[in-house]
Amino acid sequence: MIRIIAGRHRGRRIEPPPGERIRPTSERAREAMFDILAHGRFAPRPVYQDARVLDAFAGTGALGLEALSRGARFASFLERDRAARLALSRVIEAWGETRNCAVLAGDALKPPRAAGPCDLVFLDPPYGDETAAAALAALDAAGWVADEALAVAEVPARAAFAPPAGFALLDERRYGAARILFLRRDQARNG
Repeated sequence: MIRIIAGRHRGRRIEPPPGERIRPTSERAREAMFDILAHGRFAPRPVYQDARVLDAFAGTGALGLEALSRGARFASFLERDRAARLALSRVIEAWGETRNCAVLAGDALKPPRAAGPCDLVFLDPPYGDETAAAALAALDAAGWVADEALAVAEVPARAAFAPPAGFALLDERRYGAARILFLRRDQARNG
């Protein structure tokens, strides 16, 4: 069971779909991540406040829902697993957030074209999957990433990670077997 940590949905719980395909970010790591986004050096105010957010590899949607709970304007969830999308859609409806969310079928490595760019992008690939950098590049090419957007990627602690072209690594933190990376999209696009 996953719990929303803060904001208007604080304490609400999300039941992950059965099976081992969905591996949500630990509550400890999620809380630390959002503390950094709120009080870090990335912006004069919390990064998620009034932001358009993309939760790629959405799974339970915990990252996007946490951002929405804390004041994000809109959250898009990209997930290829049908059961996870259905479970997430039920949560969004039960919480009265359907106007503020879009749940999309798709693969973050081959994403659909974005309706508009996002200010904050979360990437939490399945455990052992080291595709965060490739997915970020694909999402950027499909128009999901705004100029100067912040991307937050969770990768295995010992995995190599090279930021894709157009992104700079600003900070990284380790939480158990995971590493949380904070990246910024350059303002000037490469064509």
